[in-house]
Amino acid sequence: MNLQSQVALVTGANRGIGRALVQALLKSGVKKVYATARSSDKLAQLPVDPRSVPLQVEVSDAASVAALAAAAADVTLLINNAGVLDFGSVMDAPMAAFERNFATNFYGVLGMSRAFAPAIEKNGGGAIVNVLTLVALASMPGLGVYNASKAAAWSLTQSMRANLAGRKVAVYSVFPGAVDTDMLAGVDMPKTSPADIADAVMRGLHESTEDIF
Repeated sequence: MNLQSQVALVTGANRGIGRALVQALLKSGVKKVYATARSSDKLAQLPVDPRSVPLQVEVSDAASVAALAAAAADVTLLINNAGVLDFGSVMDAPMAAFERNFATNFYGVLGMSRAFAPAIEKNGGGAIVNVLTLVALASMPGLGVYNASKAAAWSLTQSMRANLAGRKVAVYSVFPGAVDTDMLAGVDMPKTSPADIADAVMRGLHESTEDIF
């Protein structure tokens, strides 16, 4: 993929991996980046650049997603990065935790992808990138809620590849391990920097590597 010809949109862009992705995309020379966050107060935290356009979206809300798709109709590269994490085992975690994680990590990805795939196709083709996690492939009991939602998103990603293959929309998946973000601030273990994750995504897009580890 030639990144310099892309108009990108990143969800959850105000911190962590999302913020690093916006910065990496700008460094790579994209035409424009729609940097999104779920609330207006978080928009102030977004990277400042003439090519960076801050927009608000709640990915779990269909009306909000539809409004975003209308405002950013020139997108050719969608990066589904927004995510939430609740700790807990599948036997003990409250159902509300499952509902919250699936609302963002699965249904958010599905809703955003459905909203933007037609635009990407209409704009000449491009890609959708789903930021997943290694525990989508091998679960950790203490992250039962989170990894269940991400495993579902991984299955969704594979189905999207098959459905969009003939529509000039490539679908990429990203599998970070532990990353040094607010989400894992209280977990004491080796972590990768968000910038390293973003750089890996840029390389994967440049080399057309579908599964980016």
